[in-house]
Amino acid sequence: MIPKGVKDFLPINAVKIEYLKSSLHSIFTQWGFQPVTPPSLEFLHVLERGLGSELKECTQRFDDRQSGKLLAFPPDITPQIARVFATRMQEAPLPQRLSYSCRVLRHTEEQAGKDREIFQSGVELIGHAGPEADAEMISMALECLDQLNAPDYTIDIGQVEFYRGVLDSLDLPEDQIAKVQNAILHKDSSGLKQQLENIAIADQTKTEILALPRLFGARDVLDRAAAVVNNDRSKRALDNLHAVLKILEVYGVDQHITFDLGELRGLDYYTGVTFQGFLTGYGQAVCLGGRYDNLTAGYGHAAPATGFAFNLLNLLFAMPQQLAKTVQPSTDALIVSTGDSSSQCHLLAQALRKQNYSICVENQHNAEDARNYALKMNFRYLLTVTAATEQVEVISLDGAPSQTCSIADLTNGRISL
Repeated sequence: MIPKGVKDFLPINAVKIEYLKSSLHSIFTQWGFQPVTPPSLEFLHVLERGLGSELKECTQRFDDRQSGKLLAFPPDITPQIARVFATRMQEAPLPQRLSYSCRVLRHTEEQAGKDREIFQSGVELIGHAGPEADAEMISMALECLDQLNAPDYTIDIGQVEFYRGVLDSLDLPEDQIAKVQNAILHKDSSGLKQQLENIAIADQTKTEILALPRLFGARDVLDRAAAVVNNDRSKRALDNLHAVLKILEVYGVDQHITFDLGELRGLDYYTGVTFQGFLTGYGQAVCLGGRYDNLTAGYGHAAPATGFAFNLLNLLFAMPQQLAKTVQPSTDALIVSTGDSSSQCHLLAQALRKQNYSICVENQHNAEDARNYALKMNFRYLLTVTAATEQVEVISLDGAPSQTCSIADLTNGRISL
C-alpha cells in the first residue's frame, strides 16, 4: 500500500518520464535557459508570500522539530524560483532565464482522485516586461510539443487584465462574485444572465460580462472582444494580445493558437497573458504558464516575469502511443560466456561501456535461457564469449544475421555493435 494520489513508476513508464524531462531540457537549453534546483522543503511563512489562495489551500505542511516553525512541501515551483531570484540573485544581470525539473506535492480531497505528486519541468524568464517575452514562452511551449511529436496540440491564451477590466466596476459580496465567476468559468451563459438580473450595474458592464463566456476560439475572438468592451483596462489587454500574436506569427506558430478571454485561472497570481497547452482527446492541460509581474516583489526584489511548466504525468498519459513508439526500456547488449570466460566477459563489458554502450554481464544462463531473458528485457544484442578461441558471437535480437568476431576487435572498437 502507498498513499492515495502517488504512484510507483516501473521501468516501462519511468524511462518515458526521463525521456520527457531530458527532451524538454534540451529545448530549454537551446533557448538559453540555465538550470536551478530549489529545495524540496521551505518555511511555510516564506513560501506563502508567493502563493495564491488556491495554492495555499493545497499546501502540505508539518512541524519542524529543529526550528519549531512550520515547514511545507512546495505545491508549485514558480514561487520558489521567485524567492531564489529575489534573495540570491539580486546582483545578477537581467533578464534571467532559468529552468527546472522538480516534483511538487499538493493536498487533494480523497474523493477527488487527483495526483498529489506532480512532476514539473519548466522555465522562468525574469526581468523582461514586453510582449516579446510572452511570445517567447508560448513559442517555446509549442516547440516542446512539436519536438515530442504530440498529436493535435493547441495553446489556449487568456489575459487576466482583460477580465479584471470587465469586472472592475462590480461592487459585490465575495459569495456573489464567486457565483458570477463560476458561471463564466463553466461557460454558463444562461446561469450568468440569471446572476446579473438581480445586480444593479450599468447596461454596458452587463453586456461586457455576458460576453465573457463566448469570447473563446480563433483569433477573431480579439475583434469580437474589441467590439464589446469600452473600459481602458480591457482595451490595453487586447492591445497586448495583438502584440503577442504578431510576434507569434513571426515565429510561424500562430496556427496552433486559440484564445479564451473568459479564462479565470490564477486571478490572484497572474498579471497579464496566461496560457494552457492541450492535446486533443485529453481533458487536462499538459502545460500552464503566464505572466506574474508582482511575485518576486513579495521576496524583496521586484521584477517583471513570465514562465510556464509542463506536467510530465499529464504528458505521459496524454500520448501513450507516441511515447511507446519513441522510447522503451532497453539495454544495448547482454554478455554471457561459454565455459570459463568470466574474466573476458567483464573486461569486454568494461571496454564497451567506455564506448558508450549499455552493457550487462550475466553468466548464470544457458544459451536458450540467455536469449529468452535478453528478449524479455529488451536487449539489442546477445554477446556469447568463448574463452578458448577468444571469439564473440554477436546475436542481433531484432532478427538480423548474427556474426562472429574476436574479443579484441570489439574491445578496440574496430567492430561496432
